[in-house]
Amino acid sequence: MSFPAYEHFQDSGRLWLGEFPAHWESKPLWTMFRRTKRTGFGDEELLSVYRDYGVIPKSSRDDNFNKPSEDLSTYQLVEPSDLVINKMKAWQGSVAISEHRGIVSPAYHVYECLHDECSRYLHHLMRSLRYITGYLSMSKGIRINQWDLEPQLHSRMPVLLPPPDEQKAISSFLDVETSKIDGLVSEQRRLIELLKEKRQAIISHAVTKGLNPNAPMKPSGIQWLGNLPEHWPTEMISRIATKIGNGYVGPTRDILVESGIPYVQATHIKNGRVNFDGEYFVTPEWSETQSKATLELGDVLIVQTGAGTGDIGLVSEEEVGYSCHALIIVRANTERILGSFLAVALQSQYGVQTLESIQTGGMHPHLNCGNVKFVHVPIPPIEEQRVIVDYVNEKLKRFSLLQAEAERAIELLQERRTALISAAVTGKIDVRHFANKGAA
Repeated sequence: MSFPAYEHFQDSGRLWLGEFPAHWESKPLWTMFRRTKRTGFGDEELLSVYRDYGVIPKSSRDDNFNKPSEDLSTYQLVEPSDLVINKMKAWQGSVAISEHRGIVSPAYHVYECLHDECSRYLHHLMRSLRYITGYLSMSKGIRINQWDLEPQLHSRMPVLLPPPDEQKAISSFLDVETSKIDGLVSEQRRLIELLKEKRQAIISHAVTKGLNPNAPMKPSGIQWLGNLPEHWPTEMISRIATKIGNGYVGPTRDILVESGIPYVQATHIKNGRVNFDGEYFVTPEWSETQSKATLELGDVLIVQTGAGTGDIGLVSEEEVGYSCHALIIVRANTERILGSFLAVALQSQYGVQTLESIQTGGMHPHLNCGNVKFVHVPIPPIEEQRVIVDYVNEKLKRFSLLQAEAERAIELLQERRTALISAAVTGKIDVRHFANKGAA
């Protein structure tokens, strides 16, 4: 779909914003919103600002593990049409106009609505790519993850205002078009979930039933494990591992550098592999002082805390010598079990359910080495383990390819969504005709 352009433009005076249509207004943010701090509403619903969703009830998501304070009296009241900003993540897009009444963290900035403009248009505007670039230019700090939005600069931020009818037309157009894109993204995500289920089914059958359909079976006597081939014993991890320990556990503020020894974290553990993204490093000198966190070939890494608790990654030749943060490291006794087989076994339905059953922490899940070591796993003969691992890896290649294609499709759709919003709310495209056509 192609869109016409406006004919006449004026300069915003801001490099990050550029030109906007000549018949639009621009007002400083302080004329439209006033910083407020309304406290003492601890009984109101907890809200949170999401980069992807805006201001929504915290209870509507199961991936927010930030534990609220026991005393909510200092949390700030948010009314519909208020502007809410996570001041340390504004440059990442954690900004939104609220449609809900509730309370947010004292660390947020809340701005009371002083205008009668279209809040839905402003919501799209404030979260557009160009405005996120603006927040970035107004954020200050020593380290990027500690940048704060500078209030005085932010208060003078220009707010683009088309005529009221045009604001409504733009917001209506974007609501319709982004809903279509979101639907396509949801389809791709459902496909990914289906692929994950099929992936786990293949793993589960191979590591608990073996590859010989005629093998005599016996009860394992272990919850969730079911019957096993008769010649497979089971053993606790502590008895088939030469090491069960943690990576470095502590603040990373003063240890991370721009280059050096790659530093693996929980976000790098995905689909049984270590997917290092080149973002975090420590010095060789620091790594030597933390030898317990140094990775060896065949180590099995288990995410210890947070949203991915229980996720498994196998250390390949590429990651040998890397260091790691807050991950459980299991080093297999290769005379009894291959690290590759242990990694696959822990990704089976039995492995996932067992690790979930020993998690602690409720809202903030956590695994302890002291509990993981008591987990039982099946132990086929070494050569049979190799055959099973090779079979599983071969079967999963197609699923990995399909998942990568779905993830790339999501990435492209989200890029399209971001670009469309930014272009419409800053006047780079004229969508009035499309919005009026849709309304008709």
